[in-house]
Amino acid sequence: MFIDLIRKRRSIRQYQARPVEKEKVDLLIEAALRAMSSRGLQPWEFIVVTDPDMIARLAKAKPHGSAFLKNAPLAIVVCAHMAKTDVWVEDASIATAIVHLAAADIGLGSCWIQIRLRDHDASKRSTDYVAELLGMPQGLAVEAIVAVGYPSEDKQPHPADSLPYEKISYERYGRKA
Repeated sequence: MFIDLIRKRRSIRQYQARPVEKEKVDLLIEAALRAMSSRGLQPWEFIVVTDPDMIARLAKAKPHGSAFLKNAPLAIVVCAHMAKTDVWVEDASIATAIVHLAAADIGLGSCWIQIRLRDHDASKRSTDYVAELLGMPQGLAVEAIVAVGYPSEDKQPHPADSLPYEKISYERYGRKA
């Protein structure tokens, strides 16, 4: 069931030194391409990276929160055409979430690396750094990078009683069940 998938999915930052099989990469690509988008415009594009040297360079996209990527055997860079729709951020984010769920469904671990609105260093944005590395055209913006691989860490699901149910209102804000 889908709820079981949601329960088990966790952000994984440690990976086995084992490549992801082409068949599984193909499933992740198919899932990404099936992601819903506003008005069906599908403004997203995906760059699949398996070259360890390129992954190591992508791992330097920002000073914090991307270094673990260097040990992942697969990176999926999620981009979108900004001029195609005013909700490209949402569409790219939905596609990124779909990649995560698909990875968990086929026994892989993954972790979202936020790139949009982050700095590579004092003089360059992370989006520009990644775009230059990957030879991306103008107007194609990077939303995130998804690190993917076989987990080398075991994370248990969050217990149901740890969920922030206090953030739920019924019928109008502040009304609790």
